Amino acid sequence: MPDVFADLVGQDEAVAELRRAAAAAAAVLRAGAADRAPALIAVGDGDSALADETRPGGVDPAAGMTHAWIFTGPPGSGRSVAARAFAAALQCVHGTGCGECPGCRTTMGGTHADVRLVVPEGLSIGVNEMRALVLRAATTPSGGRWQVVVIEDADRLTEAAGNALLKAIEEPPPRTVFLLCAPSTHPDDVSVTIRSRCRVVPLRQPPATAVAEVLVRRDGIAPDVAQWAAAAAQGHVGRARRLARDPEARKRREAVLAVPRRLTGVGAAFDAASALIEAAEAEAEASVTEADAAERAALETALGAGGTGRGAAGAIRGAAGQLKELEKRQKSRATRAQRDALDRALVDLAGFYRDALTMALRAPVAPVHTDTAALAGAGAQKWDAEGALRRLEAVLACRSAIEANVKPRIAVEAMMLALWKG
Repeated sequence: MPDVFADLVGQDEAVAELRRAAAAAAAVLRAGAADRAPALIAVGDGDSALADETRPGGVDPAAGMTHAWIFTGPPGSGRSVAARAFAAALQCVHGTGCGECPGCRTTMGGTHADVRLVVPEGLSIGVNEMRALVLRAATTPSGGRWQVVVIEDADRLTEAAGNALLKAIEEPPPRTVFLLCAPSTHPDDVSVTIRSRCRVVPLRQPPATAVAEVLVRRDGIAPDVAQWAAAAAQGHVGRARRLARDPEARKRREAVLAVPRRLTGVGAAFDAASALIEAAEAEAEASVTEADAAERAALETALGAGGTGRGAAGAIRGAAGQLKELEKRQKSRATRAQRDALDRALVDLAGFYRDALTMALRAPVAPVHTDTAALAGAGAQKWDAEGALRRLEAVLACRSAIEANVKPRIAVEAMMLALWKG
């Protein structure tokens, strides 16, 4: 197994910072191994220190470490990859993230007892889930190193959930580290008070060449396919891998990039909107159906379904509330999956109009979608730079509207009409 940071593509500065912090965290444990566990205590704006009595010879071994971190960056930059790799490095017996020790392996595999991973399946992370997580994070690490809480998409925390997390970050338990992932530190993504108590690790969008290299090295994808997929995915490692390996993903992308040719009138605009929504719904349903069925079967079995003993039938009848709660969570997950699928389509469409804009301006940059460059060039001649920019802005406005909980169909229909009118 390679080093835990090997798949963090194009983020050399961030990796260097995280390596220093992991080494400092290991020094903290060594310094406190004699008779007490050192506590990382917040001292303002993401800095940290050890309690004075745990500093051997007045040297602070935690100089590069703190109890709360925020990983920011655009989609595909590797926020969650960085957080998981850092969690593994903290659990590494060598303090380096070697990738070989049990701490690294179990953390990267998602089975480490002291690493809690929060991946929101629905539209938000609720207060009850966060309170339970904070309570669990306050316990002593079973492995003797750190309790690590990784929260992907921390921008989905409800206000109440954010307040519950803030209290834990303000008064961090000994040996507990919080790792948050969010698009930015803007107040719309992370509250100002949480931001002020965390150290920020900014990630950038990796270059297409770096993404292609990891696809070739890690996934065995042919170099020419990897280069094409990396460019088409606009630096998003996960999307690039999906495009390179999944024929259905390539077909969905081709259908999206055919939208500009279909916009010949008002009726065609509404038809294109319906096709885009229905494709996103079908993709989302395919991604969650199997998991939904497995979850329901497991819950019914746990509640006594199929049992023949005394009281089994009564037990399953009394489980309606739990089944209803499961259905509610699954519905929320399906909604999130649909919006994610739709957003991927909108990113592809934005890339097309970006190509048209750069061609209209004769900018010396490579196109995102090399296979539709001719169509984008024709659009550039027809619309000129101003028209291409208006269309690009319409796609970006649609993404923002959906993120603000506008009904996807309404937002997409408005976008298609704007694209048709120009």
